[in-house]
Amino acid sequence: MRILMVQLNPLVGDIPGNTRKLITAARRGLAEYQADVIVFPELVLTAYPPEDLLLRPSIDRRISSALAEIRQAKIPAWLVVGHPSRHNKRLYNSLSVIHEDQCMAVYHKQCLPNYQVFDEKRYFDAGTETCVLEIMGIPVAFSICEDLWEKGPMQAAAKVGAKLMININGSPFHKNKLAERQAVIRERIQETGIPLVYVNQVGAQDELVFDGASMAYDAQGELCAMAPLYEETMLPVDCEMNETELRMLPSDIAPLPEFLAGVYQALVLGLKDYVSKNRFSGVVLGLSGGIDSALTLAIAVDALGADRVHAVMMPYAYTSEMSLQDAQAEARSLQVNYQVIPIAEIYNSFMQALSDEFAGTEMDITEQNIQARSRGVLLMAISNKKQLLVLTTGNKSELAVGYSTLYGDMAGGFDVLKDVPKMLVYELSRYRNSLEEVIPQRVIERPPSAELAPGQVDEDNLPPYELLDQILELYIEDDLSAEAIIDRGFEKAVVEQVIKLVDRNEHKRRQAPIGVRISRRGFGRDRRYPITSGWKLGD
Repeated sequence: MRILMVQLNPLVGDIPGNTRKLITAARRGLAEYQADVIVFPELVLTAYPPEDLLLRPSIDRRISSALAEIRQAKIPAWLVVGHPSRHNKRLYNSLSVIHEDQCMAVYHKQCLPNYQVFDEKRYFDAGTETCVLEIMGIPVAFSICEDLWEKGPMQAAAKVGAKLMININGSPFHKNKLAERQAVIRERIQETGIPLVYVNQVGAQDELVFDGASMAYDAQGELCAMAPLYEETMLPVDCEMNETELRMLPSDIAPLPEFLAGVYQALVLGLKDYVSKNRFSGVVLGLSGGIDSALTLAIAVDALGADRVHAVMMPYAYTSEMSLQDAQAEARSLQVNYQVIPIAEIYNSFMQALSDEFAGTEMDITEQNIQARSRGVLLMAISNKKQLLVLTTGNKSELAVGYSTLYGDMAGGFDVLKDVPKMLVYELSRYRNSLEEVIPQRVIERPPSAELAPGQVDEDNLPPYELLDQILELYIEDDLSAEAIIDRGFEKAVVEQVIKLVDRNEHKRRQAPIGVRISRRGFGRDRRYPITSGWKLGD
Protein backbone atom coordinates (compact mmCIF):
# COMPACT_ATOMS: atom_id res chain seq x y z
CA MET A 1 0.00 0.00 0.00
CA ARG A 2 1.36 3.40 -0.96
CA ILE A 3 0.31 6.29 1.26
CA LEU A 4 0.78 9.83 -0.01
CA MET A 5 1.24 12.54 2.61
CA VAL A 6 -0.03 15.84 1.17
CA GLN A 7 1.07 19.09 2.81
CA LEU A 8 -1.39 21.66 1.49
CA ASN A 9 -1.43 25.40 2.17
CA PRO A 10 -5.17 26.11 2.16
CA LEU A 11 -6.89 29.47 2.70
CA VAL A 12 -9.14 29.75 5.75
CA GLY A 13 -12.76 30.10 4.71
CA ASP A 14 -12.22 29.43 1.00
CA ILE A 15 -14.07 26.11 0.97
CA PRO A 16 -14.60 25.98 -2.83
CA GLY A 17 -10.96 26.91 -3.50
CA ASN A 18 -9.63 24.44 -0.95
CA THR A 19 -11.83 21.72 -2.41
CA ARG A 20 -10.53 22.32 -5.93
CA LYS A 21 -6.99 22.35 -4.60
CA LEU A 22 -7.58 19.02 -2.84
CA ILE A 23 -9.06 17.36 -5.93
CA THR A 24 -6.18 18.62 -8.10
CA ALA A 25 -3.65 17.30 -5.58
CA ALA A 26 -5.43 13.94 -5.40
CA ARG A 27 -5.42 13.52 -9.18
CA ARG A 28 -1.76 14.47 -9.32
CA GLY A 29 -0.96 12.07 -6.49
CA LEU A 30 -2.66 9.27 -8.35
CA ALA A 31 -0.97 10.06 -11.66
CA GLU A 32 2.56 10.79 -10.42
CA TYR A 33 2.85 8.50 -7.41
CA GLN A 34 0.24 5.78 -8.04
CA ALA A 35 -0.95 6.40 -4.49
CA ASP A 36 -3.46 4.06 -2.88
CA VAL A 37 -4.23 6.28 0.11
CA ILE A 38 -3.97 10.09 -0.10
CA VAL A 39 -3.95 11.91 3.22
CA PHE A 40 -4.76 15.61 3.69
CA PRO A 41 -4.43 17.80 6.83
CA GLU A 42 -6.93 18.52 9.58
CA LEU A 43 -9.97 20.63 8.57
CA VAL A 44 -8.43 21.00 5.12
CA LEU A 45 -11.72 22.09 3.56
CA THR A 46 -12.01 25.13 5.82
CA ALA A 47 -8.28 25.35 6.63
CA TYR A 48 -7.14 25.62 10.23
CA PRO A 49 -8.20 27.44 12.33
CA PRO A 50 -11.56 28.59 10.92
CA GLU A 51 -12.54 30.19 14.26
CA ASP A 52 -16.03 31.73 14.30
CA LEU A 53 -16.62 30.92 10.64
CA LEU A 54 -17.73 27.62 12.15
CA LEU A 55 -20.67 29.49 13.68
CA ARG A 56 -21.96 30.80 10.34
CA PRO A 57 -25.39 29.39 9.40
CA SER A 58 -24.19 28.26 5.96
CA ILE A 59 -21.20 26.20 7.13
CA ASP A 60 -23.07 22.86 6.95
CA ARG A 61 -24.34 23.51 3.42
CA ARG A 62 -20.91 24.60 2.18
CA ILE A 63 -19.15 21.55 3.62
CA SER A 64 -21.84 19.24 2.27
CA SER A 65 -21.36 20.71 -1.21
CA ALA A 66 -17.58 20.34 -0.96
CA LEU A 67 -17.79 16.69 0.07
CA ALA A 68 -20.26 16.03 -2.74
CA GLU A 69 -17.83 17.61 -5.23
CA ILE A 70 -15.03 15.35 -3.98
CA ARG A 71 -17.21 12.25 -4.34
CA GLN A 72 -18.31 13.33 -7.81
CA ALA A 73 -14.64 13.54 -8.85
CA LYS A 74 -14.51 9.73 -8.36
CA ILE A 75 -10.83 9.58 -7.48
CA PRO A 76 -9.85 5.87 -7.54
CA ALA A 77 -7.90 6.11 -4.29
CA TRP A 78 -8.72 6.30 -0.60
CA LEU A 79 -8.86 10.00 0.34
CA VAL A 80 -8.55 11.06 3.99
CA VAL A 81 -10.18 14.49 4.19
CA GLY A 82 -10.48 16.72 7.28
CA HIS A 83 -13.59 18.88 7.68
CA PRO A 84 -16.20 20.02 10.22
CA SER A 85 -19.37 17.92 10.29
CA ARG A 86 -22.68 18.09 12.10
CA HIS A 87 -24.47 15.04 13.46
CA ASN A 88 -27.55 15.14 15.69
CA LYS A 89 -27.19 18.94 15.90
CA ARG A 90 -23.63 18.63 17.24
CA LEU A 91 -20.62 19.99 15.40
CA TYR A 92 -17.49 17.83 15.24
CA ASN A 93 -13.95 18.18 14.00
CA SER A 94 -14.03 15.23 11.63
CA LEU A 95 -12.41 13.34 8.82
CA SER A 96 -14.02 11.37 6.05
CA VAL A 97 -12.48 8.48 4.17
CA ILE A 98 -13.71 8.73 0.58
CA HIS A 99 -13.17 6.09 -2.11
CA GLU A 100 -14.33 7.05 -5.60
CA ASP A 101 -17.92 8.30 -5.06
CA GLN A 102 -18.50 6.69 -1.66
CA CYS A 103 -17.85 7.90 1.88
CA MET A 104 -16.48 4.78 3.55
CA ALA A 105 -16.10 6.09 7.11
CA VAL A 106 -16.34 9.24 9.24
CA TYR A 107 -14.30 9.82 12.38
CA HIS A 108 -14.86 12.55 14.99
CA LYS A 109 -11.93 14.00 16.93
CA GLN A 110 -12.05 12.82 20.55
CA CYS A 111 -9.54 15.10 22.30
CA LEU A 112 -10.25 18.81 21.87
CA PRO A 113 -7.38 21.18 22.75
CA ASN A 114 -8.29 24.31 24.68
CA TYR A 115 -4.95 25.87 25.57
CA GLN A 116 -2.40 28.24 24.02
CA VAL A 117 -3.78 29.17 20.59
CA PHE A 118 -6.40 26.41 20.57
CA ASP A 119 -10.06 27.04 21.36
CA GLU A 120 -11.80 23.96 19.99
CA LYS A 121 -14.25 23.47 22.84
CA ARG A 122 -15.83 26.76 21.80
CA TYR A 123 -16.97 25.10 18.59
CA PHE A 124 -16.86 21.32 18.70
CA ASP A 125 -18.25 18.41 20.62
CA ALA A 126 -15.88 15.53 21.32
CA GLY A 127 -16.25 12.26 19.47
CA THR A 128 -16.28 8.98 21.38
CA GLU A 129 -15.89 6.22 18.77
CA THR A 130 -12.74 4.58 17.45
CA CYS A 131 -12.58 4.31 13.66
CA VAL A 132 -10.79 1.36 12.04
CA LEU A 133 -11.29 0.69 8.34
CA GLU A 134 -9.84 -2.17 6.30
CA ILE A 135 -7.99 -0.81 3.28
CA MET A 136 -6.32 -3.30 0.91
CA GLY A 137 -6.45 -5.92 3.65
CA ILE A 138 -4.87 -3.67 6.30
CA PRO A 139 -6.86 -2.49 9.38
CA VAL A 140 -6.20 1.27 9.40
CA ALA A 141 -7.19 3.54 12.29
CA PHE A 142 -7.71 7.30 12.06
CA SER A 143 -7.22 10.15 14.50
CA ILE A 144 -6.94 13.92 14.44
CA CYS A 145 -4.13 16.04 15.89
CA GLU A 146 -4.69 16.27 19.67
CA ASP A 147 -5.86 12.63 19.73
CA LEU A 148 -2.19 11.79 19.35
CA TRP A 149 -1.18 13.80 22.42
CA GLU A 150 -3.41 11.69 24.66
CA LYS A 151 -2.91 7.95 25.23
CA GLY A 152 -6.51 6.82 24.87
CA PRO A 153 -7.37 7.02 21.15
CA MET A 154 -4.35 5.10 19.84
CA GLN A 155 -4.55 2.48 22.58
CA ALA A 156 -8.24 1.97 21.81
CA ALA A 157 -7.39 1.50 18.14
CA ALA A 158 -4.75 -1.10 19.00
CA LYS A 159 -7.24 -3.05 21.12
CA VAL A 160 -9.61 -3.49 18.18
CA GLY A 161 -6.86 -4.71 15.87
CA ALA A 162 -5.54 -1.64 14.04
CA LYS A 163 -2.18 -2.20 12.33
CA LEU A 164 -1.62 1.40 11.19
CA MET A 165 -2.60 4.83 12.53
CA ILE A 166 -3.16 7.80 10.22
CA ASN A 167 -3.20 11.09 12.12
CA ILE A 168 -4.09 14.38 10.39
CA ASN A 169 -3.03 17.72 11.85
CA GLY A 170 -3.28 21.47 11.93
CA SER A 171 -0.30 21.84 14.25
CA PRO A 172 1.25 25.34 14.37
CA PHE A 173 4.94 26.04 14.72
CA HIS A 174 6.74 27.35 17.73
CA LYS A 175 10.37 27.03 18.71
CA ASN A 176 11.28 23.37 19.31
CA LYS A 177 7.75 22.19 18.42
CA LEU A 178 8.96 19.52 16.00
CA ALA A 179 11.01 17.82 18.73
CA GLU A 180 7.91 17.81 20.97
CA ARG A 181 5.81 16.18 18.23
CA GLN A 182 8.43 13.52 17.54
CA ALA A 183 8.72 12.65 21.21
CA VAL A 184 4.93 12.21 21.47
CA ILE A 185 4.79 10.06 18.33
CA ARG A 186 7.53 7.75 19.60
CA GLU A 187 5.76 7.47 22.97
CA ARG A 188 2.46 6.45 21.34
CA ILE A 189 4.20 3.89 19.15
CA GLN A 190 6.11 2.48 22.12
CA GLU A 191 2.79 2.02 23.96
CA THR A 192 0.98 0.32 21.08
CA GLY A 193 3.51 -1.02 18.57
CA ILE A 194 1.51 0.52 15.72
CA PRO A 195 3.25 2.42 12.87
CA LEU A 196 2.01 5.95 12.37
CA VAL A 197 1.57 8.39 9.48
CA TYR A 198 1.40 12.04 10.56
CA VAL A 199 0.24 14.66 8.05
CA ASN A 200 0.37 18.37 8.89
CA GLN A 201 -0.84 21.58 7.27
CA VAL A 202 1.71 24.05 5.92
CA GLY A 203 1.48 27.81 5.45
CA ALA A 204 0.50 30.77 7.59
CA GLN A 205 -2.84 32.02 8.90
CA ASP A 206 -2.78 35.42 10.60
CA GLU A 207 -0.25 35.02 13.45
CA LEU A 208 0.12 31.23 13.16
CA VAL A 209 2.66 29.44 10.96
CA PHE A 210 2.14 25.77 10.10
CA ASP A 211 5.45 24.14 9.33
CA GLY A 212 4.36 20.87 7.71
CA ALA A 213 7.05 18.28 8.53
CA SER A 214 4.68 15.41 7.77
CA MET A 215 6.20 12.13 8.97
CA ALA A 216 5.93 8.36 8.93
CA TYR A 217 7.25 6.11 11.73
CA ASP A 218 7.57 2.34 11.81
CA ALA A 219 6.49 0.02 14.62
CA GLN A 220 9.87 0.44 16.36
CA GLY A 221 9.46 4.21 16.51
CA GLU A 222 12.03 4.84 13.78
CA LEU A 223 11.52 7.72 11.38
CA CYS A 224 10.94 6.38 7.85
CA ALA A 225 9.85 9.50 5.98
CA MET A 226 9.69 13.26 6.54
CA ALA A 227 8.47 16.00 4.23
CA PRO A 228 10.30 19.34 4.12
CA LEU A 229 9.38 22.07 6.57
CA TYR A 230 7.59 25.19 5.30
CA GLU A 231 6.92 23.74 1.82
CA GLU A 232 3.72 22.71 0.09
CA THR A 233 4.61 19.23 -1.11
CA MET A 234 3.72 15.55 -1.41
CA LEU A 235 5.69 12.61 -0.06
CA PRO A 236 4.88 8.91 -0.63
CA VAL A 237 5.62 6.19 1.88
CA ASP A 238 5.13 2.47 1.18
CA CYS A 239 4.07 -0.18 3.65
CA GLU A 240 3.45 -3.91 3.40
CA MET A 241 1.60 -6.34 5.62
CA ASN A 242 2.84 -9.77 6.64
CA GLU A 243 0.84 -12.21 8.74
CA THR A 244 1.13 -10.25 11.98
CA GLU A 245 2.40 -6.71 11.45
CA LEU A 246 2.73 -3.82 9.09
CA ARG A 247 6.20 -2.96 7.79
CA MET A 248 6.90 0.66 6.86
CA LEU A 249 9.51 1.01 4.10
CA PRO A 250 12.12 3.80 4.19
CA SER A 251 11.41 6.88 2.09
CA ASP A 252 12.82 10.40 1.80
CA ILE A 253 13.73 12.22 5.00
CA ALA A 254 14.08 15.96 4.46
CA PRO A 255 16.99 17.63 6.26
CA LEU A 256 16.04 19.74 9.25
CA PRO A 257 17.06 23.40 9.28
CA GLU A 258 19.25 24.65 12.10
CA PHE A 259 17.43 26.59 14.83
CA LEU A 260 18.01 30.09 13.46
CA ALA A 261 17.31 29.00 9.89
CA GLY A 262 14.02 27.43 10.99
CA VAL A 263 12.87 30.52 12.86
CA TYR A 264 13.88 32.76 9.96
CA GLN A 265 11.95 30.59 7.48
CA ALA A 266 8.88 30.74 9.73
CA LEU A 267 9.04 34.54 9.77
CA VAL A 268 9.43 34.67 6.00
CA LEU A 269 6.48 32.32 5.43
CA GLY A 270 4.33 34.16 7.97
CA LEU A 271 4.81 37.47 6.17
CA LYS A 272 4.56 36.01 2.67
CA ASP A 273 1.23 34.31 3.30
CA TYR A 274 -0.27 37.26 5.19
CA VAL A 275 0.52 39.59 2.29
CA SER A 276 -0.52 37.20 -0.48
CA LYS A 277 -3.64 35.78 1.14
CA ASN A 278 -4.88 39.29 1.93
CA ARG A 279 -4.02 40.41 -1.62
CA PHE A 280 -1.71 43.31 -0.79
CA SER A 281 0.44 44.45 -3.69
CA GLY A 282 3.44 44.89 -1.40
CA VAL A 283 4.69 46.41 1.84
CA VAL A 284 6.13 49.67 3.11
CA LEU A 285 8.19 50.19 6.26
CA GLY A 286 10.20 52.84 8.01
CA LEU A 287 13.92 52.09 7.70
CA SER A 288 15.58 53.84 10.61
CA GLY A 289 19.14 52.57 10.43
CA GLY A 290 18.50 50.41 13.50
CA ILE A 291 18.61 46.65 13.90
CA ASP A 292 14.85 45.93 14.03
CA SER A 293 13.93 47.69 10.80
CA ALA A 294 17.05 46.28 9.15
CA LEU A 295 16.02 42.69 9.90
CA THR A 296 12.39 43.40 8.96
CA LEU A 297 13.52 44.72 5.57
CA ALA A 298 15.61 41.62 4.90
CA ILE A 299 12.71 39.31 5.81
CA ALA A 300 10.33 41.31 3.63
CA VAL A 301 12.59 41.04 0.59
CA ASP A 302 13.11 37.32 1.13
CA ALA A 303 9.34 36.83 1.47
CA LEU A 304 8.09 39.03 -1.35
CA GLY A 305 10.95 40.09 -3.61
CA ALA A 306 12.58 43.52 -3.73
CA ASP A 307 10.08 44.91 -6.25
CA ARG A 308 7.25 44.60 -3.70
CA VAL A 309 9.09 46.31 -0.83
CA HIS A 310 9.19 50.08 -0.24
CA ALA A 311 11.47 51.49 2.48
CA VAL A 312 11.31 55.04 3.80
CA MET A 313 13.91 56.81 5.94
CA MET A 314 12.27 59.67 7.88
CA PRO A 315 15.08 61.60 9.59
CA TYR A 316 14.79 64.33 12.22
CA ALA A 317 17.34 66.46 14.02
CA TYR A 318 18.42 63.56 16.27
CA THR A 319 18.91 61.08 13.44
CA SER A 320 22.62 60.35 13.17
CA GLU A 321 24.63 60.43 9.97
CA MET A 322 25.46 56.78 10.69
CA SER A 323 21.78 55.86 10.59
CA LEU A 324 21.29 57.68 7.29
CA GLN A 325 24.27 55.94 5.76
CA ASP A 326 23.40 52.46 7.03
CA ALA A 327 19.75 52.66 5.96
CA GLN A 328 20.77 53.72 2.48
CA ALA A 329 23.42 50.99 2.30
CA GLU A 330 20.96 48.22 3.16
CA ALA A 331 18.29 49.57 0.81
CA ARG A 332 20.82 49.60 -2.03
CA SER A 333 22.11 46.15 -1.13
CA LEU A 334 18.61 44.68 -1.22
CA GLN A 335 17.62 46.83 -4.24
CA VAL A 336 14.31 48.02 -2.78
CA ASN A 337 12.40 51.17 -3.59
CA TYR A 338 13.90 53.69 -1.13
CA GLN A 339 12.92 57.23 -0.25
CA VAL A 340 14.10 59.80 2.29
CA ILE A 341 11.36 62.04 3.69
CA PRO A 342 12.50 64.41 6.48
CA ILE A 343 9.93 65.04 9.21
CA ALA A 344 11.23 68.35 10.63
CA GLU A 345 8.58 70.50 8.94
CA ILE A 346 5.79 68.09 9.92
CA TYR A 347 7.03 67.99 13.52
CA ASN A 348 7.30 71.79 13.66
CA SER A 349 3.76 72.14 12.31
CA PHE A 350 2.45 69.93 15.09
CA MET A 351 4.40 71.89 17.69
CA GLN A 352 3.10 75.20 16.31
CA ALA A 353 -0.48 73.91 16.39
CA LEU A 354 0.00 72.77 19.98
CA SER A 355 1.91 75.84 21.19
CA ASP A 356 -0.97 77.19 23.28
CA GLU A 357 -1.68 73.77 24.79
CA PHE A 358 2.01 73.25 25.66
CA ALA A 359 2.65 76.76 26.95
CA GLY A 360 4.46 76.73 30.31
CA THR A 361 5.40 73.04 30.13
CA GLU A 362 8.78 71.33 29.84
CA MET A 363 9.79 69.03 27.00
CA ASP A 364 9.25 65.36 27.85
CA ILE A 365 8.26 62.12 26.16
CA THR A 366 5.35 63.93 24.49
CA GLU A 367 7.65 65.57 21.96
CA GLN A 368 9.39 62.25 21.31
CA ASN A 369 6.03 60.64 20.59
CA ILE A 370 5.15 63.41 18.13
CA GLN A 371 8.24 62.47 16.13
CA ALA A 372 7.14 58.83 16.00
CA ARG A 373 3.58 59.80 15.12
CA SER A 374 4.76 62.08 12.32
CA ARG A 375 6.45 59.04 10.80
CA GLY A 376 3.35 56.93 11.31
CA VAL A 377 1.21 59.46 9.43
CA LEU A 378 3.58 59.36 6.47
CA LEU A 379 3.70 55.57 6.29
CA MET A 380 -0.08 55.25 6.53
CA ALA A 381 -0.50 57.85 3.77
CA ILE A 382 1.82 55.88 1.50
CA SER A 383 -0.10 52.74 2.40
CA ASN A 384 -3.43 54.29 1.43
CA LYS A 385 -2.17 55.80 -1.81
CA LYS A 386 -0.23 52.76 -3.05
CA GLN A 387 -2.24 49.92 -1.41
CA LEU A 388 0.81 48.74 0.50
CA LEU A 389 0.71 46.99 3.87
CA VAL A 390 2.60 48.94 6.54
CA LEU A 391 5.06 46.76 8.42
CA THR A 392 5.85 47.85 11.94
CA THR A 393 9.24 46.85 13.30
CA GLY A 394 8.81 46.45 17.06
CA ASN A 395 10.27 43.35 18.72
CA LYS A 396 8.80 41.29 21.55
CA SER A 397 11.02 42.87 24.21
CA GLU A 398 9.85 46.39 23.33
CA LEU A 399 6.19 45.41 23.09
CA ALA A 400 6.39 43.60 26.41
CA VAL A 401 7.49 46.69 28.34
CA GLY A 402 5.67 49.30 26.26
CA TYR A 403 8.82 50.77 24.70
CA SER A 404 6.84 51.90 21.66
CA THR A 405 4.47 54.69 20.62
CA LEU A 406 0.78 54.18 20.00
CA TYR A 407 -0.15 55.57 16.57
CA GLY A 408 3.55 56.08 15.89
CA ASP A 409 5.97 53.20 15.39
CA MET A 410 3.07 50.88 16.30
CA ALA A 411 0.95 52.19 13.40
CA GLY A 412 0.65 49.50 10.76
CA GLY A 413 -0.87 46.22 9.74
CA PHE A 414 1.70 43.52 10.49
CA ASP A 415 4.71 43.17 12.78
CA VAL A 416 7.09 40.45 11.63
CA LEU A 417 9.17 40.67 14.83
CA LYS A 418 6.27 40.82 17.28
CA ASP A 419 7.25 37.55 18.96
CA VAL A 420 11.02 37.88 18.47
CA PRO A 421 12.98 38.98 21.57
CA LYS A 422 15.67 41.61 21.05
CA MET A 423 18.63 39.27 21.51
CA LEU A 424 17.13 36.87 18.97
CA VAL A 425 16.82 39.83 16.57
CA TYR A 426 20.59 40.13 16.70
CA GLU A 427 21.10 36.39 16.21
CA LEU A 428 18.74 36.32 13.23
CA SER A 429 20.48 39.33 11.70
CA ARG A 430 23.83 37.58 11.93
CA TYR A 431 22.26 34.45 10.45
CA ARG A 432 20.86 36.43 7.50
CA ASN A 433 24.25 38.02 6.92
CA SER A 434 25.86 34.58 6.90
CA LEU A 435 23.87 33.85 3.73
CA GLU A 436 24.66 37.22 2.16
CA GLU A 437 25.77 40.35 3.95
CA VAL A 438 22.90 42.79 3.53
CA ILE A 439 22.67 44.35 7.02
CA PRO A 440 25.57 46.74 7.68
CA GLN A 441 27.80 45.35 10.41
CA ARG A 442 27.73 48.47 12.53
CA VAL A 443 23.91 48.27 12.67
CA ILE A 444 24.45 44.99 14.53
CA GLU A 445 27.28 46.33 16.68
CA ARG A 446 26.01 49.79 17.72
CA PRO A 447 23.97 50.29 20.94
CA PRO A 448 20.23 50.21 20.11
CA SER A 449 18.51 53.61 20.11
CA ALA A 450 15.19 55.08 19.01
CA GLU A 451 17.05 58.37 18.30
CA LEU A 452 14.18 60.46 19.65
CA ALA A 453 16.42 62.57 21.90
CA PRO A 454 20.09 63.64 21.85
CA GLY A 455 22.41 60.75 22.68
CA GLN A 456 19.50 58.48 23.59
CA VAL A 457 20.04 54.72 23.92
CA ASP A 458 17.49 52.07 24.94
CA GLU A 459 19.36 51.24 28.16
CA ASP A 460 18.64 54.74 29.45
CA ASN A 461 15.13 53.45 30.15
CA LEU A 462 15.43 49.66 30.21
CA PRO A 463 17.64 46.97 31.73
CA PRO A 464 20.22 45.53 29.31
CA TYR A 465 18.43 43.38 26.75
CA GLU A 466 20.49 40.33 27.72
CA LEU A 467 18.92 40.57 31.18
CA LEU A 468 15.53 41.87 30.10
CA ASP A 469 14.89 39.00 27.68
CA GLN A 470 15.62 36.37 30.31
CA ILE A 471 13.14 37.92 32.75
CA LEU A 472 10.50 38.35 30.05
CA GLU A 473 10.77 34.72 28.97
CA LEU A 474 10.32 33.51 32.55
CA TYR A 475 7.36 35.82 33.17
CA ILE A 476 5.54 35.64 29.82
CA GLU A 477 6.34 32.23 28.36
CA ASP A 478 6.95 30.22 31.54
CA ASP A 479 4.33 32.14 33.58
CA LEU A 480 6.54 32.40 36.68
CA SER A 481 5.76 34.81 39.50
CA ALA A 482 8.04 37.67 40.50
CA GLU A 483 9.12 35.69 43.56
CA ALA A 484 10.02 32.64 41.48
CA ILE A 485 12.07 34.75 39.08
CA ILE A 486 13.90 36.49 41.93
CA ASP A 487 14.64 33.08 43.45
CA ARG A 488 16.53 32.25 40.26
CA GLY A 489 19.08 34.94 41.08
CA PHE A 490 17.68 38.04 39.41
CA GLU A 491 17.78 41.37 41.25
CA LYS A 492 14.48 42.12 42.99
CA ALA A 493 14.26 45.75 41.85
CA VAL A 494 14.90 44.86 38.22
CA VAL A 495 12.36 42.03 38.21
CA GLU A 496 9.69 44.22 39.76
CA GLN A 497 10.43 47.03 37.30
CA VAL A 498 10.08 44.70 34.33
CA ILE A 499 6.89 43.03 35.54
CA LYS A 500 5.24 46.36 36.30
CA LEU A 501 6.06 47.56 32.80
CA VAL A 502 4.62 44.39 31.26
CA ASP A 503 1.42 44.56 33.28
CA ARG A 504 0.72 48.24 32.71
CA ASN A 505 1.20 48.10 28.94
CA GLU A 506 -1.48 45.57 28.06
CA HIS A 507 -3.52 48.42 26.53
CA LYS A 508 -0.73 49.08 24.02
CA ARG A 509 -0.35 45.45 23.02
CA ARG A 510 -4.10 45.12 22.51
CA GLN A 511 -3.84 47.89 19.87
CA ALA A 512 -0.71 46.54 18.21
CA PRO A 513 -0.81 44.86 14.80
CA ILE A 514 -0.65 41.09 14.64
CA GLY A 515 2.62 39.34 13.90
CA VAL A 516 4.18 35.94 13.46
CA ARG A 517 4.06 33.69 16.53
CA ILE A 518 7.26 31.71 17.11
CA SER A 519 7.15 31.07 20.88
CA ARG A 520 4.98 28.93 23.13
CA ARG A 521 3.29 32.13 24.27
CA GLY A 522 3.19 35.15 22.03
CA PHE A 523 1.30 38.41 22.42
CA GLY A 524 -1.89 37.44 20.67
CA ARG A 525 -4.53 34.76 20.83
CA ASP A 526 -2.77 32.67 23.49
CA ARG A 527 -2.05 35.41 26.08
CA ARG A 528 -5.24 37.13 27.20
CA TYR A 529 -4.94 39.51 30.12
CA PRO A 530 -7.43 42.23 31.10
CA ILE A 531 -6.56 45.84 30.35
CA THR A 532 -8.51 47.16 33.32
CA SER A 533 -7.28 45.26 36.36
CA GLY A 534 -6.69 45.66 40.08
CA TRP A 535 -4.10 42.86 40.10
CA LYS A 536 -1.00 43.99 41.95
CA LEU A 537 2.55 42.72 41.95
CA GLY A 538 2.84 40.19 44.76
CA ASP A 539 -0.88 39.29 44.81
